Amino acid sequence: MMMIKSIKALDTWKIRHEVMWPDQPLEFVQLEEDEFGLHFGVFIDEKLISIVSCFISDDEMQFRKLATLPEYQGQGIASELLKHIFELAGKKNLKRIWCNARSGKKSFYEKLGMKDTIQTFSKAGQEFTIMEICF
Repeated sequence: MMMIKSIKALDTWKIRHEVMWPDQPLEFVQLEEDEFGLHFGVFIDEKLISIVSCFISDDEMQFRKLATLPEYQGQGIASELLKHIFELAGKKNLKRIWCNARSGKKSFYEKLGMKDTIQTFSKAGQEFTIMEICF
């Protein structure tokens, strides 16, 4: 059975590293602001398989480091995790949720109602675009 729970920042680092930046040192996926974030994980049979970190500022939330273990990708797990944080944003009366999405993953976010702001940048050889949803 799938469960979404609050987790600690350090619980996100292994999956962030394995899925997003395996060729970088572990420190590359540790964010200075991690201690101020809200972190959520999806568990199946007590195994952590998907993570996201959320940072709220004023009436906006940025989510970062959304990652699902490869063997669980394509099953709608990350979509459920994002729906969970979208609901949280609604409860907190936030006006905007945004993320820096890898350009190749843009359609995933669009399926969840997010729009491309057409603001792009590169980091460590990856192309990103800023995606958002406003309420």
